Amino acid sequence: MNNTIKEPIAKIKPTNLEKHGDVRTDNYYWLNQREDQEVIAYLEEENKYYNDVTAHTKDFQKDLFEEMKSRIKEDDTSVPYFNNGYWYLTRFEKGKDYPIYSRKKGTLDAPEEIMFDCNELAKDHAYFQLGGLNISDDNKFAAFGVDTVSRREYTIQIKNLETGEILPEKIEKTTGGSTWAADNKSLFYSRKDEQTLRADRIFKHTLGNDVSQDELIFNEKDETFSTYIYRSKSRKYLIIGSESTMTSEYQILVASNPDGKFNVFQKRTRGLEYSVSHYNDHFYIVTNKGKATNFKLMITPETATTKDNWKDLIPHREDVLLEGIDIFKDYLVVSERFNGLSHIKIQPWQNPDQAYYLPFESETFTAYTTTNLDFDTEILRYGYQSMATPSSVIDFNMRTKEKTVKKEQEVLGGKFNKENYTEERVWATATDGTKIPISLVYKKELKKDGTNPLLQYAYGSYGSTMEPYFSTVRLSLLDRGFIYAIAHIRGGEDLGREWYENGKLLKKKNTFTDFIDCSKFLIDQKYTSPQHLYAEGGSAGGLLMGVVLNDAPELYNGVIAQVPFVDVVTTMLDDSIPLTTGEYDEWGNPNEKEYYDYMKSYSPYDNVKAQDYPNLYISTGFHDSQVQYWEPAKWIAKLRALRTNKNLLLLDTNMDAGHGGASGRFEALKEVAKEFAFLFDLERINN
Repeated sequence: MNNTIKEPIAKIKPTNLEKHGDVRTDNYYWLNQREDQEVIAYLEEENKYYNDVTAHTKDFQKDLFEEMKSRIKEDDTSVPYFNNGYWYLTRFEKGKDYPIYSRKKGTLDAPEEIMFDCNELAKDHAYFQLGGLNISDDNKFAAFGVDTVSRREYTIQIKNLETGEILPEKIEKTTGGSTWAADNKSLFYSRKDEQTLRADRIFKHTLGNDVSQDELIFNEKDETFSTYIYRSKSRKYLIIGSESTMTSEYQILVASNPDGKFNVFQKRTRGLEYSVSHYNDHFYIVTNKGKATNFKLMITPETATTKDNWKDLIPHREDVLLEGIDIFKDYLVVSERFNGLSHIKIQPWQNPDQAYYLPFESETFTAYTTTNLDFDTEILRYGYQSMATPSSVIDFNMRTKEKTVKKEQEVLGGKFNKENYTEERVWATATDGTKIPISLVYKKELKKDGTNPLLQYAYGSYGSTMEPYFSTVRLSLLDRGFIYAIAHIRGGEDLGREWYENGKLLKKKNTFTDFIDCSKFLIDQKYTSPQHLYAEGGSAGGLLMGVVLNDAPELYNGVIAQVPFVDVVTTMLDDSIPLTTGEYDEWGNPNEKEYYDYMKSYSPYDNVKAQDYPNLYISTGFHDSQVQYWEPAKWIAKLRALRTNKNLLLLDTNMDAGHGGASGRFEALKEVAKEFAFLFDLERINN
C-alpha cells in the first residue's frame, strides 16, 4: 500500500461535554452535522484517500468480486413452501441483483404468478429493499414495504394480485411489517417515530380509505420499548407485541373481529420475558417466569392468560437454553441450545415420553427450523450447515423419521470439496477462568507453525448467537491460506442466557477480554502470530474492535471495523438518536453516574491514546440510522491525531447506503472484496 499519500486531517473544533461534573473535550463533535458541506467534504476527502492508497488493489478487488460471484448460482430458486392454497417461491435470474417473488396455485405444475420483480422496482434507485410481504386470507391482496434510502424506514403499499394493480395508498415511516385481519380489508402495521425511528405506534388501515384516516390502535409510550404486530400461526389471533431488552408484553384480538378491542395477555412486569403461540384452545408461553434464566415452556387456557394461570410444560433447565417452539397438530418441536450448539427436539403430543432429538454429527454446526406454516402436517422443515458444509433445507417426516434434502446450496466453479477443509471447535480460557468456545475452519494441509494468517470474528452483544455458518465468500480467504475463527464470546447467548447476562451492562468488559483471550490462545497454540492475526466486527462488534484496538493493539496486524459503534458515551446520552433509549438495558443509562463512569472506561473513542495502532479499515454508510456515520468519522480523526506509528487508517463511507451496506446480492460482494483486498495486501498476497 502507498504510505506517501497525504492523509486527511480533520479540523480541531473543541466542544466541551459535561455530565456528572465530568468534562469531556470532543475535538470532532462538529462532524455530526449531516447537511454541513464541510462535513461532506471531509468524508469525500477520506474516500479519496482510501481510493488513492488502495488504487494498486483495484484490479485485484475486481478479480475477487468475480471469483466470489462465480461461486453463486445466479439463476437460483428457493425451496417452495405451501400456504393457504398456494406454493410460494423466491427466485433469482442470471445477471440480476434482486429477487423475484412468485406463487403457483394448488400445485407446483400450475402457471407461475409473478407477484414482485424487485429488479424492475429497484431500477431507479441506488438502494432498494422489499420487506414485510404478506398476503390476505382470500389470497387477493399483498401488502409490502419498500425502503429506498437504507434507513430502515419503509413505505407500505398494497397490490391487487388478481389485476396486478398497485393501489394508490402509501403508508410512510413504517417498519415495513404489517398483517391482515381475517376480513381481507383491515391491515394493521407499526409506524416509527420520525426522529428516534423507534417503532412506537400500531395503526389499522382499511382498504380503499385515505391513509390519513388510519386508526391509532396502540401507542407505546415507554421509550425503552418498541412495538410490532403479527398473526398467530393458528390464524385465530392478531397479536401486538411490546418489547424492551428484558421485558415483554402482548395484547391479543380475535382476527375475525378487527374492530374489537385488544386485551392484554399478561401486563408488563420488569424482568418478565415471554412469547406466545396459540394452538387449539390454549396458549403456549416461552418465558423466564420464576427465575427461569434459560427459559421454560408453560401452557394456559385461552380464557385465562395472566401468569398466575400458567402451568409448566417443559421445566427450566440450568444447562439447556430453550430458544423457541414450532407447533404442529400432532407434534411439538422444541429448539434448544446446550454445550454451545443448537439442537432440535421432536415431541409427540400424545406420547411425550417418545420424544427424540434430530441427529447431528459435526463437531461444530448450526441447525434451525425454517418455514413451517402448516399445522396439519407431519413434515418439519429445517436448515443445517457447518463451517465446511453448505447450507441445506431438509424436510423431515416426524412420524417415519425419514428426511429429504430439498436443496443443498450449490458452490459453482467445480473447485469446492468440503473434504478439503478441517473444521474444529477449541476452547480458550478467559482471564477469569471461563472456557470460551472458538469455531475454526481452514484448509486440511495447513500446519500450525504460527505463520498462518487468521481472521478472528465476533459480535458479542444483545444475546445474539454467532452460529458456525457456511460461506461461499469465505472460501476466497481459506483457499489463500487463511484460517477463519468465530469467537463465541460473552454478550452473545451461545452458551445460554447467563452467557449474555455476563457480557452486558456492568459486566460488558467480559466481551472484550474474552476476545483478546481467544486471540492469545490462537497465538499460543501456533494457529497464527501477531504479525498475521486480523480481527473483524461490525456495529456492536465494531465497538468490540475499538476496545481491542485500544487495549491490545500489539496482538493484531490489521482490523476491519464495519459501521462501528465507538462513541458510546455521547451516543447513549443523546436520546434524540434512533434506538438510544431502547438500549439502556443493554449498555446502561449514562444519566446514572455508575453507568456513565463504566461506559467511559471502555468507550473506544474516549480511550484513544498515544500508542502504536494496527492497520485499520473502517466502513460506514452515510444514511445509517443505527450507528451514525459521524462515530467512525470522529474515531479515525482522533486515531490519526494520537497514534504513534504510520500504519494505515482507512475510512470508506458509502454515501448511498445505511447500516446494512449496499443492497443487491452482488453489490454487497464488492464491499467484501474491499475488505479481503485490505487483508491480502497486508499479507503480500496479490492474486
